[in-house]
Amino acid sequence: MGSSSGVARCPTLEEYLRAQVKRGYSFTKALEEVYREIRGGSLELVDLKPPRSFPQYLLKAGYSLWLYVVSCVVLSTVAVVLAGSDTLTPLRWFLGTVFVLFLPGYVTVEVLYPEERALTPLERLALSVGLSLAIVPLLGLLLNYSPWGIRLGPVLTSLATYTEGVVLLASYRKYKVLRLATEIGAGKSRGLRGARP
Repeated sequence: MGSSSGVARCPTLEEYLRAQVKRGYSFTKALEEVYREIRGGSLELVDLKPPRSFPQYLLKAGYSLWLYVVSCVVLSTVAVVLAGSDTLTPLRWFLGTVFVLFLPGYVTVEVLYPEERALTPLERLALSVGLSLAIVPLLGLLLNYSPWGIRLGPVLTSLATYTEGVVLLASYRKYKVLRLATEIGAGKSRGLRGARP
């Protein structure tokens, strides 16, 4: 978007920080001010090259790092539990606690609220634990009436499958929110203001 289109060019984050430093802020204070403005909603960071497809979204770590972390925790938990070594017992307890009491609810919250600003981090944490305490017994109830029953293998498989399936669904919803925000942002930069009168 050059000046020929009649739309003002937005500064990059680096340019914005330099302008803050020129106003008399130290670099650290300028970063703090930018952080406060972003958290307060008066400053919005926009990706100049957003992903155009869902696979591109998955490959951009800035957008889908949380997906990789959740998947690594799930795979690590499965590996540690199946290893069954006594030396890994403390790690098994820790990963098992996160796997059972946090991850199922966390990925469900991410599906239900794909926008970052929809909930505060504390609300996400509380809902994640609460939903996990509701989801895990329901999965156990389903397993109880299945031919597999409630044993370590079926419980581990069902929780891992649920978590990985829902994390992919949450990623897709986050990608759709990003696409919508990108399209709306592109419409505003072209002078479009929403519905026609």
